[in-house]
Amino acid sequence: MSLLTPFPQQNTIRVLAADSTSMNTQMLVEALARDGQFIMAGSASKPAEILAWTRKEPPHVALLSARQGDNGTAGFELCRDICSGSPSTRVIMLLDFSERTAVIEAFRSGARGVFFRTESLKLLAKCILCVHGGQVWASSGELHYLLEAVAEPVPMRFCGVTGKALLSARELDVVRCVSEGLSNREIAQRLTLREHTVKNYLFRIFDKLGVSSRVEVVLYALGGGVQRQPTSVASSSIAANSVVRPRRVPALAPVVARTGPQLSIARH
Repeated sequence: MSLLTPFPQQNTIRVLAADSTSMNTQMLVEALARDGQFIMAGSASKPAEILAWTRKEPPHVALLSARQGDNGTAGFELCRDICSGSPSTRVIMLLDFSERTAVIEAFRSGARGVFFRTESLKLLAKCILCVHGGQVWASSGELHYLLEAVAEPVPMRFCGVTGKALLSARELDVVRCVSEGLSNREIAQRLTLREHTVKNYLFRIFDKLGVSSRVEVVLYALGGGVQRQPTSVASSSIAANSVVRPRRVPALAPVVARTGPQLSIARH
């Protein structure tokens, strides 16, 4: 890990980079450092170190990979923490490709833009400039994902007593499908998963929520107050394959809340 050094006080854009690995981060830092518009921080490999640095020396822009080390979604939680602890820092999420769930989760976490590894370093520099200038970096495709998410019924964010989310973004997608009454095969087709993978997701959802059937998942989503209870493998297997066709499920909460001045969109 490279040591972090304080930012020089110059009229340049202060950028902190935290890619998925230390090597990738160092390469990104070195590449952007060659652009005279940016002052780069050193590389940090752990979310706790990154968060501590942003609070000590808040950068103008933070480039965060959705994957941090072995955790494929730790970057989203880190984004929320940075936005909370350093409100002046604008976050750009680095994603492997334009996948609907990841894009929506990035913006839900507070990111001002999403950038994909298939795009050029020159375009990344433009992305940083636009986000630093108060714009939102998103293509028409990503904006379409967000509009769809706002328009569709969305299950509540399941939280434990500490306020931490119980389910991952993908598990919430499965809950949304269950609430619509889709079968395992239909869920697999919609989310581009194997049917066996859907069953595994359901088992984990049952265990995390303390429920034993798809009906209870829907009731939990509607705020039915299902109590945690032991779940046997046999009953879970039956419940995971049963199909419940509930009546129309109302939207439980808005996905996006727009506050403050109107945002401008950087089109690329």
